[in-house]
Amino acid sequence: MEPSRPRVVTPTAAPKNLSIDQLVPLIVANNSNLRVSLMAQTAASAGITSAQAFQNPRVELTQGSNTARFAGTNTGPLQAWAVSQFIENPAVRNARIDGARAFEKGSEQQARITRNELVAQVRLWAYQGLLYQAQSTAAAEAVQLLEQVRERVRVRVESGEAARYEIIKADAEIINARERLLTASLMAEQILIELNRMAAGQLPAGWALTGDLNDDVEMSSLMEIQQQVRMQNPELAALQAQVLQAEAQLRSAQGSRWPGLELRYSQMRDPELRQGQLSVGVQVPFMDTRSGPIAQASAELQRAEARLEGRQAELQQQLLVISKSLEIARLRIEALSQGSVIEAEAALRVAQAAYRFGERGILDVLDAQRVLRSVRADLIDARYQLQVARIALDQLMGQHANNTPS
Repeated sequence: MEPSRPRVVTPTAAPKNLSIDQLVPLIVANNSNLRVSLMAQTAASAGITSAQAFQNPRVELTQGSNTARFAGTNTGPLQAWAVSQFIENPAVRNARIDGARAFEKGSEQQARITRNELVAQVRLWAYQGLLYQAQSTAAAEAVQLLEQVRERVRVRVESGEAARYEIIKADAEIINARERLLTASLMAEQILIELNRMAAGQLPAGWALTGDLNDDVEMSSLMEIQQQVRMQNPELAALQAQVLQAEAQLRSAQGSRWPGLELRYSQMRDPELRQGQLSVGVQVPFMDTRSGPIAQASAELQRAEARLEGRQAELQQQLLVISKSLEIARLRIEALSQGSVIEAEAALRVAQAAYRFGERGILDVLDAQRVLRSVRADLIDARYQLQVARIALDQLMGQHANNTPS
């Protein structure tokens, strides 16, 4: 059955504020690489029809004349016709059809691989955009806080209660914070451009990405995930299709020793006689026993089986690594959100209070702010790494190989 072609979504059909679940189907519908992959699947489906076709019969027509060389011989027109039909070895024909079906299945799996990788890449870029947005927000808050500190420092410097180097230090911290804010904002804009490129420029003008790095991550048991990887991973399915295709090629090479037979009937008419002949032609594997193609097809089958087994082992190891990464990210989030961030906020409050009472200098306040910014940045990164691990896990399980969120 011919796969449905993706519908091109015009920019006016989508809202300007797009969540990740809204963004994914827009990009999938307009991505050129996926559309090319689906067209290749259509071409492979047509190959099955070609493999099932029978050879056409062959018709020969001959016309001439008899010329007498001896007295008493009848002369006149000479007519002949012949029709022949090649009857293919059923083993060769069935192997060719099986090979075409395996190739069509492989093309289908390649389309699933392309779709699965595309959705994973879109989600990865989107969460990276949310990461830069979170960093930009944190940098903006840091700039605002540093400006408040600088104002208090300015008052103390002008009144002579603090040395001038304190305001110089505060200005330097503000410059660094503004640079971080500008960098994060530019990186977030670059992500939007990249996502629009993946959609072939079909996203609405001035669109904005909405979402949160705190999206829930639910994980099944490792045994269930392993089973889902074996059943739904499109790479494994594509390699299995290659094994089926190699098996069909081997059967075709083995059957090609006796490719088939040719039936031929001919009839000739002259002024005296009408002759009819029925003949059968068979190619005898005397000189060429097809040992070379058989050995080549057998070796290709072994290679396909080895690739499948190797990829299965690799996926199992990848699954273990990603599961550990997911667990580590969760532990980091728990430790940072329930421990380090709270402690850093408390330390900043103590430093600010001590500075107001003249017990600490501005450097202590700035150091406490720097520690808090660093811990919050680590928390943002841990949340991002959790989403990255989830995306990689979904890709291994082939979660987006067939359907995309709507």
